[in-house]
Amino acid sequence: MQNMPRKGGRKKQVTPERLMQLGFGYAPPLIIGAAVNNKVFDTLDSGPKTIDQVSKIIGASQRGLRAIMNALVGLELLKKDRQGKYSLTPESENFLVSTKPGTLAGSFPMIMQRLIPLWLKLDDIVRTGRPAESRNQEHPGTEFFAELVENIIPMSYGSAQALGDKLKIAKAKNEVRVLDLAAGSGIWGIALAQKSPYVRVTAVDWAGMIPTTKRITQKFGVKDRFDFIEGDVLEGDFGNGYDVATLGHILHSEGQERSRQLLKKTSRALKPGGTIAIAEWLVNDDRTKPLPSLMFAVQMLVNTQKGDTFSFNEIKGWLEEAGFKRVRKLEAPGPSPLILATKL
Repeated sequence: MQNMPRKGGRKKQVTPERLMQLGFGYAPPLIIGAAVNNKVFDTLDSGPKTIDQVSKIIGASQRGLRAIMNALVGLELLKKDRQGKYSLTPESENFLVSTKPGTLAGSFPMIMQRLIPLWLKLDDIVRTGRPAESRNQEHPGTEFFAELVENIIPMSYGSAQALGDKLKIAKAKNEVRVLDLAAGSGIWGIALAQKSPYVRVTAVDWAGMIPTTKRITQKFGVKDRFDFIEGDVLEGDFGNGYDVATLGHILHSEGQERSRQLLKKTSRALKPGGTIAIAEWLVNDDRTKPLPSLMFAVQMLVNTQKGDTFSFNEIKGWLEEAGFKRVRKLEAPGPSPLILATKL
């Protein structure tokens, strides 16, 4: 019997194009950061402008502006008309103008100054398994997180609002006690407090972080409904009798052992029937996707002693071990769904 030709014809040719594109992966955040630092988005917020007009306002070179602003058009963060005038897109208008509520403008300079220098040591970190700098520890973590937490408010605010809606906080008729663990900006407690005047929040964080939390709660107009506890979340005494506990992007920096301890302590702090809400960069059980969460695990390798990203089922097992039931997902804005569970 003669060999039959294979269906489908020739194999698809393998090219280096995708690898070459990946090789330029460093470029977008640096371009955005340079535009933020040179006030490009802020300048265009008042209306479309040419390169010459932007140059005269901010004092940057026309050559430099032309290069980054055209690249921003390619990144769909600016638009360019036939008269050579550049304008903001809805995305850049909302999130890259420094004066707008919920801006991410400060995140990109921070990536340039704080994160990339440590990632350049990745080859050594992989060999040793030790981070370039342990930022999940109070020193030097306080300085880093005091700068970070306000920049990442947009990542959590929508999720926190969705949590408040799911728990029907706005319909509360009695006091709702919220425990905001490793509170940072306090945005999880802030969003719940905005839902109802009955909400009372206890924010727990390092002593050096609490001034930042106080400032931001004041900015949102809810500081008078916050209590503040200074200290490590595993060492501080935050009492019990809470209705809701939030862990907004905390477990990944704590690592498995401390996370399991923290969930047990949180369980003891909640009333029976109370709810814990966890925000995380979830991976699937095989750790093959999604890509952003897999790359965030490398971020934990670079910046923490034992941090990692975890799957829903891993965290579900820890919650059940800690005395929770009805572990479920809540679709919400953010990198991954929220994980909710009920205290037995």
